[in-house]
Amino acid sequence: MAGVDRRFCALVCAYAVSGYGNYLNLIALSLFSYQVTGTAFGVGVVMALRLASGFVAGLTAAALSARTTRLRTMVRADVAQGLAMAVLAVCADRTPLWLLCCVVVVMGAGNTYFTVALRSAVPAMVGHEARTRANGLLVTARSIATVLGFASAAAVIGFGGYATAFAVNAVSFAVSAGALLALRPRTEGEDQPEPSGDQPVGDGPARDRAVRDEPVGDRPVQDEPLRDGPVRGEGGRRRKGAVRPRGPRPWQGVAGLPALLLGMILLRGLDALASSSHNVALPVVAHADAPSDPALFMTRFWAAWAVGTVAAHLVLKRAGGAAAWGERAFALGTLAMSVCFVAAFTGLPAAGLMAAAACAGFADGWTEIVYTSRLQAALDRERSRLFGLSATAETAGFALGTVLAAAALEALPALTVVGMFHGAAVCGALVLLLCAAVRTGAGRRRSSTSGEEGDTDGTRTGTGALPGA
Repeated sequence: MAGVDRRFCALVCAYAVSGYGNYLNLIALSLFSYQVTGTAFGVGVVMALRLASGFVAGLTAAALSARTTRLRTMVRADVAQGLAMAVLAVCADRTPLWLLCCVVVVMGAGNTYFTVALRSAVPAMVGHEARTRANGLLVTARSIATVLGFASAAAVIGFGGYATAFAVNAVSFAVSAGALLALRPRTEGEDQPEPSGDQPVGDGPARDRAVRDEPVGDRPVQDEPLRDGPVRGEGGRRRKGAVRPRGPRPWQGVAGLPALLLGMILLRGLDALASSSHNVALPVVAHADAPSDPALFMTRFWAAWAVGTVAAHLVLKRAGGAAAWGERAFALGTLAMSVCFVAAFTGLPAAGLMAAAACAGFADGWTEIVYTSRLQAALDRERSRLFGLSATAETAGFALGTVLAAAALEALPALTVVGMFHGAAVCGALVLLLCAAVRTGAGRRRSSTSGEEGDTDGTRTGTGALPGA
């Protein structure tokens, strides 16, 4: 498998800095919202606004990608979020409610637009063969940023107040935007799906394979076939006079999607719903099991989880044909992750809790890398649509799960709530496994009757209505 170059590694470092600021801000903004609104209901409304803006952004991400480059989308998202945090840092001592609401809307939409653009641009940045390794680096960076952001939030807020936390977040966005502008990675790729398995990427001329294998930024510009005009130049810039094809309307998001690919996106949303339960329940358990130091309890949990996600990246990096893994690998990973998260709430001793959290992190990293790599196998023009749908499903699942889990914890023990939510994810994973098995059987029957090689592994690209499905 081809490796990733130094430019992409530099982008990953900038992404980690931005992620650190985001997770630091996640805690700081929640506490600050309570200070501004004065009620728990007010905090819920502010969080709902942020999630709603992310939901809408997911629906419109594909349409936006049809009108501008992914590079510009990421830079503008970083700049918008950085300015919002800078304004909040300046006005931290006298922030009106309307300003806080505007800021959270910008943060929710900006995060979704950036994530969709980044995930869909990875194959163009590093090539199809290296996308699994690149996704692993991004997952590892995010995991480390999560732990550091959560662990340092109390110290940063205690030292300089909310204004300092918001200023740090603003600087982190500036670092990310600066890195993108300085490196100008290629973000628009050729509309050519990648065969699965261990076959070479593409069956066309050797020139096409050589172009994809060259480092980011050093490859010659390829003419991307667009419907109505010329193509983009180096760095993802659109050439003068180029016209992008129109993206799908938000209500056409699922039109033409193969059933298994749609099933993966739905399971991802169900996974987000299940994950909301342990995120809501963990502080409750921390105060109950370690009343003297609940922060240490949570730090141990998330640190062990982060170690597991890093281990998943290391394993997948060395696995042959990892870029071709699809529905079954994703479903099995979701199944294992849910079981491990439920086990973490069974009252295990400290060592057992950290082991369960590490296993959950491994499965979490596994599913994230496999899922993202699977969606990236689609044609370039379809990726923004797929990742926009994915962001919508994840945001909706997490928002709904947060509300339901918080209500359920008022009457039921944490283990029961987490078990019910993750039980739903387990059922969804089993359904996807069953559908994948049925499709595999059908592919083998077609192969035996036609005498041609069938789609026997459930992950072939170029099958179904959507290329790359």
